Amino acid sequence: MRIVFTGGSGKAGKHAIPYLLSQGHQVLNLDLIPLDNPDVYTLKTDLTDSGQVFNAFTSHFNMSEYSLPHPPPVPDAVVHFAAYARNLLVPDNEMFASNVKQTYNVIEAACKLGIKKVIIASSETVYGVCFTQGESDYHSFPLEEDTYDCDPEDSYATSKLCGERIARSFARRFKGTDICAFRIGNVIEPHEYALNFPKYLADPPCRKRNAWSYIDARDLGKLCHCAFMKNGLGFQVFNATNNTITLREKTKDFLARESPNIKITRELEDYEAPLTNMKARKLLGFEEEHNWRDYVKEK
Repeated sequence: MRIVFTGGSGKAGKHAIPYLLSQGHQVLNLDLIPLDNPDVYTLKTDLTDSGQVFNAFTSHFNMSEYSLPHPPPVPDAVVHFAAYARNLLVPDNEMFASNVKQTYNVIEAACKLGIKKVIIASSETVYGVCFTQGESDYHSFPLEEDTYDCDPEDSYATSKLCGERIARSFARRFKGTDICAFRIGNVIEPHEYALNFPKYLADPPCRKRNAWSYIDARDLGKLCHCAFMKNGLGFQVFNATNNTITLREKTKDFLARESPNIKITRELEDYEAPLTNMKARKLLGFEEEHNWRDYVKEK
């Protein structure tokens, strides 16, 4: 596939894109800073400008494509990861307006150009605990995409829920277009296992805002590939996480002790992440490659 990837120079994108390349895809990165990857061209693009988005989506992927006998076709797929990645990078109103406008522009351009595969980055924050003020509890476990009532109080998470609604509306209008919103968990880069996981294991409450879950940045690339290989999805929301809880204790036992008053809605796998990826495993055939236990030594 020819894939346009927005925000590919960021923490998640710089690891997800190599996985897509390994599967034979071509990638054009739309970002404000270059990606340090000789196999991927970065086109500097302001995604809040609808005209730039439409133009970028019909661009060459690199200089060598000028040697083709005809201009290249529109891309087969779009991954939209570009955004202000959290609160407190800019004032809330700027973050909210920019994130929503970027997502609208990307989805509109993709649909009107006939691009049939679109992935957008939503967030674990929509479940309402990550950026809550003070102490807050989840409504139930596991956190499941199609049944959980998302009620965040912060502007970042609300911008992500707006993006999901935009995606749903365009998928309804443009029949045959698959638009997936990935509620991305705490992104872990390869070097962060040794750096951070000993702290997570020593202090379990510190992981509550991330629902004791994570996504390996490389596995996020694999999840994108899995979504592109599946047809007839329409609009779908997927938790983008790895399989297991970020503790050595069984999930059910830990939650019974840590959150005794929170309802458990179904039987949990022994070490299933509370921010579960069960839907992605069942519907997309996703299988993780980077379980944290393979990188963190037992003490």
